This record gives sequence, structure tokens and C-alpha cells, in this order.
Amino acid sequence: MRYVNNKNRTHPRHLHLINDSPRVTNMDRPAIRKMSEQDLLEVMSIEQESFPNPWSLSSFQSELRENELAHYYSLVFQGKVIGYMGYWVIYDEAHITNLAIGLEYRSKGWGEYLLRTIMYHCVRTGIARMTLEVRVSNEIALRLYHKLGFATMGVRPRYYSDNQEDALIMWVTL
Repeated sequence: MRYVNNKNRTHPRHLHLINDSPRVTNMDRPAIRKMSEQDLLEVMSIEQESFPNPWSLSSFQSELRENELAHYYSLVFQGKVIGYMGYWVIYDEAHITNLAIGLEYRSKGWGEYLLRTIMYHCVRTGIARMTLEVRVSNEIALRLYHKLGFATMGVRPRYYSDNQEDALIMWVTL
């Protein structure tokens, strides 16, 4: 098995596995669970504070209800959704659609924890690679993605509709 970051190998026993239960029993320990519609009020709050063009509630509902390719997870800490991540599985690849951490929880390692755990989960389920698009100006996200082994493989010119900013296309082999 390959690990998600060859430079800083993380043994699987140090990663908390995804908890599919909607109930968190230990409030002081973070849990990653499948996103439910009950999470969407908190998810929407994080979405709106994180992105200039946030997804609508109906977009998230559609992803959860109708998109068979979609996998969405909530990061829960002390009974509160503090972050989330979604991706589509296409063959043996995961295409990350979104990843966000609530403002008060940023710069504390939660984004890395969430992404690293999901990457490990993907390895366990047979996914070989991950990809995403990220704004060229999003230095914080770029540092995280580089830390976890993502490499820039291309550019999507004027990808973002709010300001015509380019997106970097990044890939990692898991």
C-alpha cells in the first residue's frame, strides 16, 4: 500500500477512520462522517464564508440525493460541523469538488486532517489518484495540497466566473 505523502509517511493507525454514524459519541474527538441533509445548515454557513461564489443549498441537496458519483463528508468536532469535503469518483479517480473549514477553525490543521483522512479512505476503497482545481491566488490551499503530494499538471484559464481567475489543475497518486 502506498501512503498519501511519501515525504511525511503517516501510519494508518494514526488516522481516525471515517465514522459513518451520524452520532458522535466522544465530543472531544473529531469525527468524519458521511454528510447528511441535517448537516447542510452548518455546511452552508461554512460555504458562504469560504467562497466568493458559494454553492446553493439546492446544489448540495442535489449532490446528496441524486449524484451517484458524489461522496460528501462532514468534519465534526465538539458536536459541530467545522468543515466538509466532497468528491466524485470516476473510475479509479477522485475529483475533489470542494473542501472548506469554518473560519474559526482555520490554521489549526483541520483541513490537513480532513484531506489526509479522506485520501487514506480513498486508498482503502481502490482509488488510485485525486485531482482538483484551485485558484492560483489561494496560497493557503496550495501549501496544503503541495504538502500532501499534489502537483500542478495544468491551468484552466479564466476558470472562476467571479473574477476570471485561472485555476491550477492538481493531481496526486495515492
